[in-house]
Amino acid sequence: MRYTSKQVQIARPDETIFRVLSSFENFTPILADKVENWEATEETCKFKAKGFTVGLKMVERQPNKLIKVCADESAGGMPIPFTFWAQMKDTTPEGSAVPGTRMRIVLDIELNPMMKMIVGNKMQDAVDSIAEQIAYAFNNARF
Repeated sequence: MRYTSKQVQIARPDETIFRVLSSFENFTPILADKVENWEATEETCKFKAKGFTVGLKMVERQPNKLIKVCADESAGGMPIPFTFWAQMKDTTPEGSAVPGTRMRIVLDIELNPMMKMIVGNKMQDAVDSIAEQIAYAFNNARF
């Protein structure tokens, strides 16, 4: 199944968004005290959430355009294969001093029919919420 978030507008340059989102180490100040056993490198992260070990790894980066992440099976614990990515597009008007970037989140996840019935409808809300939260964080950051 593929779930695509609505597009969000971020008042930051695409380079800034890419730089922050393309390294798991940048999430340490935000997530280290919100999940159990947070470990991160630039390429991978691992943590516990609701009793499950979750491992993620960066699998593709296209500077200022795309960051693709998938489940890291070597970290163990993640029973459902998935890939998600953030797509960015510069929307700064030519000659403008005010930067702008459109972004959306896409999630590909393999759900069996039972799981699809249980969580399928919630997945669209989740990807929309993630995109909105990222946009909110960037739009309200002081840097």
